[in-house]
Amino acid sequence: MTPPSFGIRANLAQFSLLVVVNAFVGAMVGMERTILPSIAAEEFHLEAKVAILSFIVVFGVSKALTNYLAGRLADVVGRKRVLVGGWLVAAPVPFLLMWAPSWGWVLFANLLLGISQGLTWSTTVIMKIDLAGPKNRGLAMGLNEFAGYFAVAGSALATGYIAARWGLRPEPFYLGVAYVTFGLGLSAVLVRDTHHHVKHEAKFAGDHPPAGAPTQREVFWRTTLTDRELSSVTQAGLVNNLNDGMAWGLFPLIFTAAKLGLAEIGWLAALYPAVWGASQLVTGALSDRVGRKWLIAGGMIVQAFGIATVASGGTIPAFVLGQVLLGLGTAMVYPTILAAIGDVAHPSWRASSVGVYRLWRDLGYAIGALLAGIVADAFGVTTAVWLVAGLTMASGAVVAFRMRETLAQKVTKEG
Repeated sequence: MTPPSFGIRANLAQFSLLVVVNAFVGAMVGMERTILPSIAAEEFHLEAKVAILSFIVVFGVSKALTNYLAGRLADVVGRKRVLVGGWLVAAPVPFLLMWAPSWGWVLFANLLLGISQGLTWSTTVIMKIDLAGPKNRGLAMGLNEFAGYFAVAGSALATGYIAARWGLRPEPFYLGVAYVTFGLGLSAVLVRDTHHHVKHEAKFAGDHPPAGAPTQREVFWRTTLTDRELSSVTQAGLVNNLNDGMAWGLFPLIFTAAKLGLAEIGWLAALYPAVWGASQLVTGALSDRVGRKWLIAGGMIVQAFGIATVASGGTIPAFVLGQVLLGLGTAMVYPTILAAIGDVAHPSWRASSVGVYRLWRDLGYAIGALLAGIVADAFGVTTAVWLVAGLTMASGAVVAFRMRETLAQKVTKEG
């Protein structure tokens, strides 16, 4: 049997297909970002910020736990099966959001959405790492995250316009039916598993780890705490999604308080992931050249300035600048972290390490939503936003002082 080839160009058809699939994955989340806080307030009459942000808590916890399982499942049963299973879980979500008679139904829809996102997005990440090989991981992750978050932006913008013209429900969620149909169809019919690439790369990965693959428990603690590089990027990922959870839930409320309409809120809600998505085409590849550490540390600091700009502003220009800075900073961080994990983790346990990272990263959604909601109810929305800006700045400092450059380590090991 001919050994598999590595690299984006050598696997262009499958790699491009996975980029398209991940765009549909991202679009599923984007359909909520503009209008769900408005549905909570206007249709279900929720006033407490903790209650309004509860859908993000449910989404974050379910996605985080599923991320952890997805990495392990991908190593055990294969990538494609996990991907297709994730799309099957997503199938009821648009219909639940269309016709939910109570907020509890919305929470259940977000439980399923989180499970689906954990299975599908994790698997597309892992499969692209498998195909790209060691030399193009940053570019591969940039393309993956570009597709996902640019689709988040487009979907957020589209649902905002549909809601402004036809109402909050059910019309905006018709898009979700199309996303599931195409995503599931492409995954089931055209995507091929990448397990042959994993086995082939593992043969030439040297003697690391020297005593065989670590246990799942050892992978968990390495990624969470004991490995300087893996744990540094894991806490950065958690805080990154903590501030994203806050932005998802509170920024639309800030924009509404500034007397902006649904269409304007849709544009602003789309701007942040659009900048995030597009910039990753540059930042992912850049990390392959200049390294991972300072893009991650610098990106967290840029995010903090963006959040502070939204908190201190009250006008559309200030909101635009804040969203652009937040998107740019996130683009510096997101694909670079995944590439750094690919540098450090051995192919035999890489998917499991990615799963642990994504467990903690997406728990950030729940932590951010709970923290922001509690502080906003007690001290006001602006105070909650400033607190998250401070936490984001501190996370960047942790990376700057604790993490060692992983690209240099990889180059040294591989010659």
